[in-house]
Amino acid sequence: MKTGNRNLTTVVAIATAGMTSIACAGGFGIATQSGSGTGNAFAGGAAAAEDASTVWFNPAGMTALPGTTNVAVSAQILKPSFQFQNTASTLPAGTGEGGDGGDWTYIPHGFITTRLNDRWSVGAAFNTPFGLKTNYDAGWRGQSIALTSDLKTYNLNLSVAYKINDLWSVGVGINYLKAQLKFNSQIAIGFVEPNLNDSGIGYNFGVLFQPTQQTRVGAHYRTAINLQATGNLTAPAAIGGSGSATAGLTTPDTFSLSALQALSPQWDIMGDVTWTGWSHLQRLSVVRTSGALAGTSPVALTFNWRDTWRTAIGANYKPNATWKFRAGVAYDKTPTNDVDRTPRLPDQDRTWLALGAQMKVSKAGAVDFGYAHEFIKNALVNNVAPVTGLRLIGQFKNQVDIFSVQYSHSF
Repeated sequence: MKTGNRNLTTVVAIATAGMTSIACAGGFGIATQSGSGTGNAFAGGAAAAEDASTVWFNPAGMTALPGTTNVAVSAQILKPSFQFQNTASTLPAGTGEGGDGGDWTYIPHGFITTRLNDRWSVGAAFNTPFGLKTNYDAGWRGQSIALTSDLKTYNLNLSVAYKINDLWSVGVGINYLKAQLKFNSQIAIGFVEPNLNDSGIGYNFGVLFQPTQQTRVGAHYRTAINLQATGNLTAPAAIGGSGSATAGLTTPDTFSLSALQALSPQWDIMGDVTWTGWSHLQRLSVVRTSGALAGTSPVALTFNWRDTWRTAIGANYKPNATWKFRAGVAYDKTPTNDVDRTPRLPDQDRTWLALGAQMKVSKAGAVDFGYAHEFIKNALVNNVAPVTGLRLIGQFKNQVDIFSVQYSHSF
């Protein structure tokens, strides 16, 4: 059963890699959760309370929004690029080095808030906090380690906020997350493809402190969500054949501390530090739930991911009542390491440079445009292929372009 375990470990690797979001953030998180925040590299997210997207970044911010009802709809268009460069692989070249594993991806988000009275507000967010797709050329050198990965997540976040007084507001929320995973590899003895899904519940809460009209400080925490995905596993007979399987995964918890300061009627500055609990992901295994091997667990794949910090600073310039221009920079550490990294997740430390603009199209409506480029450090990989024991050794050259648009309206 050693060979079977080794190949099922490959399945696990594909699973977690399918959950990557190399296009947006370290690990498999998607940082781009609003169109207005893109231009500031999401600096000040838990303190900005600029539009209805505060439901996600800090529900306490709903009490600071204008009007009775606020809505925001946004879309991010992402173009990740990650290309393998061989250095010392013992795996045969096959059809080459895999091409560009990234592709254009569209991610929609929607937010709504309503003020019930002077104290209470409620809101909802529908968004995609994790996911995206990686796809290497069929027959490439590393196809036994990674070929195609696909994760789709859908999250509904319902929140309520209470304004304690003019200085303090608090907010809490509940999250329903649904995940669908499909991923495959072409190993030496056949084709392996699990297709799994699950849903889970998590919570979030935040606080907003506004000592003056010019100053806001926000803090926000989001809990981890435990998933036990189940579904079908397609596999060659030599490792037990096809059947049902399950794999466990925990999304990370996060904590953000943000501040926004209006220096003048024209200028704002903001900053943010966000901690992400990636250390939840240390080892991951797949368990068959049908057939002669039901109940058996493969050798666990070791990730040894570590908790990370993301830091960002940004500024806004408002020359008149119609326009607001944004800029921001951020540094996002990877949770991965050079020993355990795979081509399914060629993640590395990244630096964001972002620009954006907002145009008021009416007294109550605004359109935001944003662009960010992520400069990503070269990602080293040194992996052993299942069955053959041959190695994939090299580095990935990565970068990401992010385009966003958002319309927000206050009623």
